[in-house]
Amino acid sequence: MRHGKKVNHLGRKSAHRKAMLANMACSLIEHKRINTTVAKAKALKQFIEPLITKSKAENNQTTEKGTHNRRIAFKNLRDKYAVTELFGSVSDKVGERPGGYTRIIKLGNRLGDNADMAMIELVDYNEIYNAGKTAKKKTTRRSRRGKKADEAVVEKASETAVVEEAAEVVTEEIKETEAVETEEATQEIEEVKKPKATEKEDSEEEKNDSEEEKNDSEA
Repeated sequence: MRHGKKVNHLGRKSAHRKAMLANMACSLIEHKRINTTVAKAKALKQFIEPLITKSKAENNQTTEKGTHNRRIAFKNLRDKYAVTELFGSVSDKVGERPGGYTRIIKLGNRLGDNADMAMIELVDYNEIYNAGKTAKKKTTRRSRRGKKADEAVVEKASETAVVEEAAEVVTEEIKETEAVETEEATQEIEEVKKPKATEKEDSEEEKNDSEEEKNDSEA
């Protein structure tokens, strides 16, 4: 039974196991993916991911922290070229990722001894998997309850904004229709007034003609 056994010894002594994991980590940093057994891949994942976290720029903002982290990485990897690669291109590539730098993909069983084989790779260097994905902004972890509340607030705000836009459109349409109706009413009133004015003028002209005729007859 394996009660409380957190470290897989991999059938080796501690010195042999550390040397093997250091060599595998250097190969992974250099080639970005390697094939090995599933047990070794899981052990390598636990070995290399803390070192990648130490190589990130946000953990090396001062010279003291930078040199300290480089010394820890060199103590574990034992290869200065792997350390420079780790603190160079690898740290730039995984700068925005908050963990989970490696991926294990099972490949089936080996022909000789039927061992479970797997490929372990650095996630950000796989161009096939990351082809259709867009870069996500770095966010902090929050509780689900707070996230749901934020989503509900955003949905309500969007709904109110849509309702306000619709109300503004309706009010503008009503104003336009009222303006058109007022213009039509004024035109109708003017048209009604015009014949009355012409009738008054005609009646005044007739009166003037009749008065002139009377004056002529009296004369």
